[in-house]
Amino acid sequence: MTRRSLRENVFKALFRMEFSAPEEKEEQLHLFLEYAKWYEDEDEDVAKELKPLSEKAYEYIYQKTKNIMSRLEEIDGKLKESSKSWSLERIGKAELTILRLAAYEILFDEEVPDKVAVNEAVELAKIYCKEGAASFINGVLGSLI
Repeated sequence: MTRRSLRENVFKALFRMEFSAPEEKEEQLHLFLEYAKWYEDEDEDVAKELKPLSEKAYEYIYQKTKNIMSRLEEIDGKLKESSKSWSLERIGKAELTILRLAAYEILFDEEVPDKVAVNEAVELAKIYCKEGAASFINGVLGSLI
């Protein structure tokens, strides 16, 4: 599984948890991981076959999601400072989830260069958010850096 696929699954897990009560978040994460699957081959010319998540991928997604959730208050504080006139409540859930993931990578994940975190956030926004969200996310993260 590629780093991009892993990151996308972390995004999906975090997004799913956004709609859960605090006491249900851990269960939602486990449910997501239990049913998570990915395409064996991402080449569009090859027939795709679903495979179960590998142990390594499972652990990566689980741990990164837990790490982000454990620092959510701190991440949100930094995002509030960086988003200037936007309150977090005004930001769409998909956009906020992407911002949280990227902010975690920028602030706390030494394995991910800042430029990569921003670029990957912009790419996720192009897939999962409304038009214009990628520019907004790029601006907020640029301000964060």
